[in-house]
Amino acid sequence: MQFDDVHRVEKAKKRAIVNQSEARNRVELFRHLPQYVHGTQLPDLESKFFQLEPIHPSVYKVGLQYLSGEVSGGNGRCIAMLLAFREAIKDYSTPPNKTLSRDLTAKVSSYVSFFIECRPLSISMGNAIRFLKNRIAKLPITLSESEAKASLQSDIDRFINEKIVVADQVIVSHAITKVRDDDVLLTYGSSSVVEMILEHAHELGRKFRVIVVDSRPKLEGQGLLRRLVAKGINCTYTHINAVSYIMHEVTRVFLGASSILSNGTVYSRVGTASVAMVAHAFGIPVLVCCEAYKFHERVQLDSICANELGDPDVISKIPGRADLGDLKNWADNENLQLLNLTYDATPSDYVSMII
Repeated sequence: MQFDDVHRVEKAKKRAIVNQSEARNRVELFRHLPQYVHGTQLPDLESKFFQLEPIHPSVYKVGLQYLSGEVSGGNGRCIAMLLAFREAIKDYSTPPNKTLSRDLTAKVSSYVSFFIECRPLSISMGNAIRFLKNRIAKLPITLSESEAKASLQSDIDRFINEKIVVADQVIVSHAITKVRDDDVLLTYGSSSVVEMILEHAHELGRKFRVIVVDSRPKLEGQGLLRRLVAKGINCTYTHINAVSYIMHEVTRVFLGASSILSNGTVYSRVGTASVAMVAHAFGIPVLVCCEAYKFHERVQLDSICANELGDPDVISKIPGRADLGDLKNWADNENLQLLNLTYDATPSDYVSMII
C-alpha cells in the first residue's frame, strides 16, 4: 500500500487491529512506506488478547513474535506463519450456510492482514500465502470438512518440507563442491543456509577460514560468529566499513537472499549490495544461496519503490554511549530524519552464481 495516499491510509486505520501511531520526520524519498512509532504497538496488542474474536491464538502469537523481533529471517518467518495457519485450519469449522473454500479463504486473508500490521510480509511469505489460497480454491467439493482440512494440513507440511527443508539440503550439497582447502570464505550478516554450508564443509574436514562481515543496528553476524567458533571453525569478524580492506584475502563470497526477482536482482538484507559490489571489483566470485520458493516474477531496479523501514531509534542509539548530542531527542527536530532500511537490491552484474 502507498502510505502517502491519505484516503487509503484512513480506510486501513479503521480496519486495523494494532493501534499504531505514524512516525514523524520520515525521509521524503520513502514516504510511501509505512513507518510507525515503535514501542507502542506491543503493549496495546497484548492488552487486547481476549477481545480479538476472529484471530486464532496461534496466529496472534506469531504476530506478537514478528512485532517483538523474536521471529526473524526469511525461512523462520515463513515457517512460523505456515504452522500458525496449520493450527488455525485444524481448529476451523465451517459456519452454517457457508462453503468451506470461500469462508476459509476470507479467514486466511484476515490473518494475513493482521500479520502485515505486525510487520510487512517478506516476498517468500507472499508466495507461501498464494500457494495456500490456491490449494483451498482447488479443493474438490466432494470432500468432507475433515478430509479437506487434513488435505490442507498435509499440503502445508509438504510445502515446508520440500520448499524449505529439503531445498536447503540440496543447496548445501551443491555449494559444498565450491569449498576447497585453504579457501577464505566471506559471508555477510547471518543466513541460515550459508551457516549450514560452512558447518557441513567443516564436518567433511575441509580446511578453510571464514570472514563474518557485520553491520549495525542488528549485528546478526555476532550470533553466526558464536555458533561457528563453537563448532571449531577458524573465523575473522569485521564490520562492513572494513570490507574493502579485507576483501583481498577472500577467495569466495557466500550470501543469503530474501528473494531473487525475475530480472536477476538479488533482494536481501541491507548491505548485501555493497559487499557484492566490492567483491566484484576485486574479481572474487559471489555465490548467492536462495531457495526456489523465494523467486518472484517482480522486476525491481532499486531499493526505493519497495522496501521496509526499520525502527529509526535503533540507529540513533549506540550501546554503552549515553552522550549522542543532536541525536538524543532527534524526533523533536523537524530538520533531522533518520533512515533505517531493511533491504537492498543487488544487480545481477555483481552475482557470479545462484545456487
